Amino acid sequence: MPTLHDPLTLPNGQVLPNRIMKAALSEALGDRNNSPDHRLSQLYQRWSTGGYGLIITGNVMVDRRQLGEPGNVVIEDERDLDALSRWAKTTQDAGVPIWAQLNHPGRQSNIMSLRNTPVAPSAVALKMPGATTPRELTGHEIEEIIDRFATAAAVCETAGFNGVQVHGAHGYLVNQFLSPLSNLRTDEWGGDPERRMRFPLEVVRRIRSQVSPGFAVAIKLNSADFQRGGFTEDESRDVLAALAGEGLDLIEISGGSYESPAMMGTSAASTREREAYFLEYARTVREVVGDVPLAVTGGFRSRTGMDSAVAAGECDVVGIGRPTVVTTDSASVILGGRAESIEAHQMQFGMRRALRRVADLKQLDGLLDLSWHTDQLHRLGAGQEPDPNRGRVATVVALVRRNGRGAFRRPRG
Repeated sequence: MPTLHDPLTLPNGQVLPNRIMKAALSEALGDRNNSPDHRLSQLYQRWSTGGYGLIITGNVMVDRRQLGEPGNVVIEDERDLDALSRWAKTTQDAGVPIWAQLNHPGRQSNIMSLRNTPVAPSAVALKMPGATTPRELTGHEIEEIIDRFATAAAVCETAGFNGVQVHGAHGYLVNQFLSPLSNLRTDEWGGDPERRMRFPLEVVRRIRSQVSPGFAVAIKLNSADFQRGGFTEDESRDVLAALAGEGLDLIEISGGSYESPAMMGTSAASTREREAYFLEYARTVREVVGDVPLAVTGGFRSRTGMDSAVAAGECDVVGIGRPTVVTTDSASVILGGRAESIEAHQMQFGMRRALRRVADLKQLDGLLDLSWHTDQLHRLGAGQEPDPNRGRVATVVALVRRNGRGAFRRPRG
């Protein structure tokens, strides 16, 4: 039986030194030109010594006109090649593979910061306070975005990254094409599940055509959106079956969106007690994905839970996200037996009875929790230690300062 300590050889021949992955966390540490700077290198230097078998970056956007948040790094061409190379080198010097997570926010663009209208498969607004209706993409624009993903991947390979992961979860553009709630098109990009899955398939195909065989190509996909009438587990399995034949090296399973933030642990206590939120779904797709390795992220905290999931073959890689902002060496803690489990901080708003009358508490708590973790990433990027005792007021103030008037209009992840 495989263990957390065992290396994993991916379909492209790349070898992960162990089975614990630092999952993507959006850092928002790009400079005013959306270029990576020394803060990202400093942050990833901390993670590079944390014992991980794979490190995946946070949101790297493919279009400067459409950002998920201020501070996103953007790759459109080779203008930042030197800075990108320094970023990639921080983990590789420690022998840890690093993949860049490529993303387009679609209707989750931060419109108040950019003064741009979001674009999406269809003109359907987020069900969140203050959300703006996006403009429907034309067929030509869809093809251009696919090319942007491929261009960004090719630049990442030139810069020295070991691979890329397409963000196809959490309500971003790829996920928007897959969901019947946000994709109302009736052309070749929508109208039924087969046409709705065309966008992620074309993105993966275009990327694979632009990079070398040894460069890893992965995708992060929702098990479901956890919304009535949205992307379902059955549809997700069908998408994974189609993607499995496209030369992928890893599939990461997650779930939810910022309208229904299941990935944030805001689900019922009984779900949280099962530790890995999406592991039950992962069990059902092992045969569907064939030889493509599976990673599951969301909820793993104990060495026992991680060990048993890998040993049972329920997943090949365990993803850890939020705990790594305070315990930056979470993998070493687990693999070295220094603790039975790692802790994850979870922030919630006060005055819950009053807030419940006027807002969706799951959405508000998810936004606050994300901001708290972003604060910790910014501290690490500045060379400081995490502050586990940081309170709600300081977190909200930092949120508003980073995002301006749009802070409460659109969350990020």
